[in-house]
Amino acid sequence: MADSLTLFPERTESPGEGMKLPDEVAAMRRLRELGWGSRRIARELGCGRETVRRWLEKNIWRSYRRSRGRPKKLDGLETWLAEKFRQHRGNADVVRQDLERQKGITISLRTLERSVAHLRQELLAEARATVRFETAPGRQQVDFGELRLPIGGEPGRLFLFVATLGYSRRIYVQAFRHERQWAWFAGMEGAFRHFGGLPEEVLFDNAKALVDRHDRATREVVFNQRLHAFARYWGFRPHACAPYRARTKGKDERGVGYVKRNAIAGHVFHSWLELEAHLVWWMREVADARIHGTTGEAPGERFAREEVAKLKPLNGRPSFLQIRELSRRVSSEGCIEVDTNHYSVPWRLIGCQVSVLVSDGQLRVLHAGAEVARHGERRGRRERSITAGHLAGIATSRMERPITAPAPASSAELRRPLTEYERVIGGGW
Repeated sequence: MADSLTLFPERTESPGEGMKLPDEVAAMRRLRELGWGSRRIARELGCGRETVRRWLEKNIWRSYRRSRGRPKKLDGLETWLAEKFRQHRGNADVVRQDLERQKGITISLRTLERSVAHLRQELLAEARATVRFETAPGRQQVDFGELRLPIGGEPGRLFLFVATLGYSRRIYVQAFRHERQWAWFAGMEGAFRHFGGLPEEVLFDNAKALVDRHDRATREVVFNQRLHAFARYWGFRPHACAPYRARTKGKDERGVGYVKRNAIAGHVFHSWLELEAHLVWWMREVADARIHGTTGEAPGERFAREEVAKLKPLNGRPSFLQIRELSRRVSSEGCIEVDTNHYSVPWRLIGCQVSVLVSDGQLRVLHAGAEVARHGERRGRRERSITAGHLAGIATSRMERPITAPAPASSAELRRPLTEYERVIGGGW
């Protein structure tokens, strides 16, 4: 296959058929070896299906005949250039620097880019050829998508957690106001319960909330310790896609776009509860029932027939997030903030650090180990939960104090003997 990059096809095409460059024909042949059909290759390379068929059927090739002329600086360096171009992942400028340092050849970046154009096309074809892969049942991919969406007339950002079962393409969606670690865990637990079982593996990108470090060269992954605990609790294997290669998680990348375009776009929501109810309906009536373009089946039917049996049972296991432990400082308004919502605490704790425990829809505030406030957890955005008793005993405002006006000074007190003035000015009138 490598030789095909330096060969040129005979011009035997029929009238009306476009002549293809050697790198385009090489890309066709490589994609065919990967199992792609002529229709898919044509769509990928932007040409006609019949054109692809004709060029793939041609077996008449002859060596490329270089036009006679003066020798070029890069003559004889084709193999070296190909190795360096792949080593530096298609960065022609770095290849140019190596060419000058190692071979003593100085050329412009534009000249080098023209010389490696066919290699760049090959790299692009290989990268795109890895986008789609079939996943065994019991593998789940998760991701977050962000968009701006006003809810109840109030503008703001919406974060959509999307989980996709790789085999059946069944989707789970949950809306959040952020994508912090708690949201990732809550989304995954929601997906487990929606699908009625646990996957063997969960694939996600390199979100800072989950991955402390992912070495691009060695592929060494250091997961967050709390993610390790979450995975052990539920019994799945976490897996991170390659850095800067989110396309290796293609099913979920496309799933996020599908949710944005189909479930959200064009809709108006007057409250957070209305948004959540819409997503529940959409997953059941639309996402599960549609005919998937790749599998040719409805995800819900494919899931019930072949994938649900591959999921591990939940066994009534309670949530890993039974208790969220947070630390907050009491604001000057006598409130703490959790997920953009405000909850009151006794005003005497203004400026103090307090502990916050969130569980079972309840929010408890503790100071020095003692509970000082309890509220129902708010699900909306910028809502306020105020307990009137937390303001009891606050210093009485000036309006509530009796106002005592100072007694006006008598006229006698305001007058001085004239002799004092005479003494100041140094003489009498």
